[in-house]
Amino acid sequence: MPRTRLPIRRVEEYAPDPLPRGVWPATLPPVRQLLDEGLDLDPVTVLVGDNGVGKSTLVEAIAIAFGMGPEGGSTMSGHTTRASESALWEHILLVREPGAAKGGFFLRAETMHGLFTFLEEHPGARPEPVFHERSHGESFLDFVIDRARWPGLWILDEPESALSFSGCLALIGLLQSIVESGVGQVLMSTHSPVLAAFPGATVLEVGEWGMRRTAWADLDLVRHQKSFLESPERYLRHLE
Repeated sequence: MPRTRLPIRRVEEYAPDPLPRGVWPATLPPVRQLLDEGLDLDPVTVLVGDNGVGKSTLVEAIAIAFGMGPEGGSTMSGHTTRASESALWEHILLVREPGAAKGGFFLRAETMHGLFTFLEEHPGARPEPVFHERSHGESFLDFVIDRARWPGLWILDEPESALSFSGCLALIGLLQSIVESGVGQVLMSTHSPVLAAFPGATVLEVGEWGMRRTAWADLDLVRHQKSFLESPERYLRHLE
C-alpha cells in the first residue's frame, strides 16, 4: 500500500493565541486535552462518544482550520448559511506532512441538503450528479463516489445519520479505497459501531475523561448495543 502523506499529522494549540480554559469549548474535557497535549492523527482516525461530549466540536474546528466550510463542502467552497460554529478553529494549529494534498471535503449528514443546493446554484466546469434527485443516503454515497478520485482529507461528522446498515458498509469500502491508494486521510466522528469498526483505524473514545485510544470491542458504544440486541427488554422496561 502506498504511504499516505498526511494532510494533517497533528493538531495542537496555536501558542500565540491560546484559548482560555474557562471559556467554552475549552471547558469540554476532549477539547481541553487537545489544547494541552495536542492530537496526533493517523491515516484513519475515528472519534466515538455520547452526545454533547465534543466530537463534532473537534472535527468542525479542524475542518474550518483546514479551509472547509463549517456546514460542509470542499476546501474554499464558501458554503455557509447560519454561523453556529465555535471559535476553537481560531486557536489551533494544523501540522501537515510535506507534499501532502491540500484539498479535502467536510461531510455533515445534517447539512447535506443545503450543500447540495449550494452545488446546484454554483455549478463547476464539469457535470456532476443531481444529488437532490436521490435519497438522502444515496446522495451521500454518490457524493463520495464522485469525489473519491480527488486526493486529500475527508472529515465526516456522524455520517450514519444518512445511512442504513448496508450504506455504512458501503461508505467504509469507499473511504478505505481512498486511504489505501495513498492519496487520502479520514477523520470521522460517529455513533455507529459499524463505522467504528473501520479496518486499521485509530479509535478514540471521547467523554468526560477526554480522549483515550480504545479497542473496538471495549467501546461503551459497542458493549451497550450488543447488550441491547441480546435483551432489548432490559433497557426498554426503564422507559415505562
